[in-house]
Amino acid sequence: METGALVCTAALIGLGLYWFVWVMGSAEQKGKRAVELKMGSISRDKVQDKYKQYWSFFRRPNEISESARRRRSPHIYEWGWGQSFHFSPSLAGRSHLEATRIHEERASDLIGARPGHRILDVGCGVGGPMRAIAAHSRSNVVGITINEYQVSRARAHNRKAGLDSLCEVVCGNFLQMPFPDSSFDGAYSIEATCHAPKLEDVYGEIYRVLKPGGLYVSYEWVTTPLYRPEDPEQVEVIQGIERGDALPGLRRQDEIAQIAKKVGFEVVREEDLARPPAGPWWARLKMGRLAYWRNHLVIKALSFLGIAPKGVADVHEMLFLTAAHLSRGGETGIFTPMHMILCRKPLDNAAA
Repeated sequence: METGALVCTAALIGLGLYWFVWVMGSAEQKGKRAVELKMGSISRDKVQDKYKQYWSFFRRPNEISESARRRRSPHIYEWGWGQSFHFSPSLAGRSHLEATRIHEERASDLIGARPGHRILDVGCGVGGPMRAIAAHSRSNVVGITINEYQVSRARAHNRKAGLDSLCEVVCGNFLQMPFPDSSFDGAYSIEATCHAPKLEDVYGEIYRVLKPGGLYVSYEWVTTPLYRPEDPEQVEVIQGIERGDALPGLRRQDEIAQIAKKVGFEVVREEDLARPPAGPWWARLKMGRLAYWRNHLVIKALSFLGIAPKGVADVHEMLFLTAAHLSRGGETGIFTPMHMILCRKPLDNAAA
């Protein structure tokens, strides 16, 4: 019996070591280019117990403050999600990595980014979309994020990708951007402005820094017309998304254009990029209970042995619950993370 237990334990540890070190381990140690990463690129020793802050927010959603949202743990996301903190439609015959790149390049094409243009990435995170768009358009992309850690990670990735001459990262609040009026040829935000307490505040700032005639595209998290606030099950799904992602509250799909027009934009086009023929964006979130418990037990054991990062088991539980709500929101059609709105700052904006 002892021999069997010893064999099982050794197998568990061996599997865990393979998974965390060779599959999910630091891509930087494997010589990959920053634009080619499939998993996280941050080394294990960087994933520390700051997850506790976010876990406490998840448990007590009514206590979430704006400063709390700023302190979410980007290293945890980068470890498990990669450098592009957003969803993308599944594409037949394409890998997730390819689908993500195509989704990001679409934003570049919508605003007509080209060499010589100065483009703003609003809420750039660690810069996955920034690098894809700079490489695709050869425009100069300036990203802004309020998180200093993300700034350092983005700059390191830019250097690794050989794109630091085209990509610049600034630490700042996208509600009060440190840029002059009319200083950008175009702008985009990919699933970032949903974190603004008031969407008109961030849209107003983007309007200010865009040149007259400049285009801005945003992929927004919204509830769709299928959402019924009188349905308790649907309400739990939406509130679960808000809790798990530290959102101030999801907006309705029909509110976005109204807000854009309110700050002075002309609305050129709107489209839910999650609708067919796009494949399900939530496919990569799906995990059965058996798979969850299998992974959770492995992670708990590895965490106990000091192989897995501290606190990763609690984060795994929190992300599993959030993923379930996101998946349900996608399956029922009551939520989309990619409502696309394309806006233009009028050429004659003297009165704006």
